[in-house]
Amino acid sequence: MRKPRVLRDNGVYHVVARANRKEFIFYSEELKADFLKVVARAKKKFSFRLINFCVMSNHFHFMIAPGKGENLSRIMQWILSVFAVRFNKRHGYAGHVWYDRFKSKIVENYHDFLHSFRYIAENPVQAGIVKRPWDYAFSGITYIRAKRFHLVEKPSLLLYLLEPELFEPRHQ
Repeated sequence: MRKPRVLRDNGVYHVVARANRKEFIFYSEELKADFLKVVARAKKKFSFRLINFCVMSNHFHFMIAPGKGENLSRIMQWILSVFAVRFNKRHGYAGHVWYDRFKSKIVENYHDFLHSFRYIAENPVQAGIVKRPWDYAFSGITYIRAKRFHLVEKPSLLLYLLEPELFEPRHQ
């Protein structure tokens, strides 16, 4: 029996979902862009804030805050299932695209918030894909720096002050 997911009204969550069998389902920029189009559709269907994100080759990270009356599980189920149907149809596959349920952790305080935000931003750097977070096209930091706020939220002034190098680095 599964443990019930811990949900909190007005909660912020660090969410991770991995591809089944650790397959590189996001093997192309086109597939990563398709996934983000599904997320954009979800933003029109559900009320939530996407604070940061990163789409890697076999998984993704979200820092997400469901709106009042919304449910994290319902939002994520919609995103994951809509993308899975599109992915399977495109490739002529059937079956699971995602491994198990998505993982989520409640962001408890501002320290957790900063840690999760930076962890998500640094994911492609830690994987050795890019040298700087803003050089990775499929991340919230890149969208924020380009002032493209249709997917990701504009960061708070406090976040700009505490993590200035992510937003306006002096040494590029």
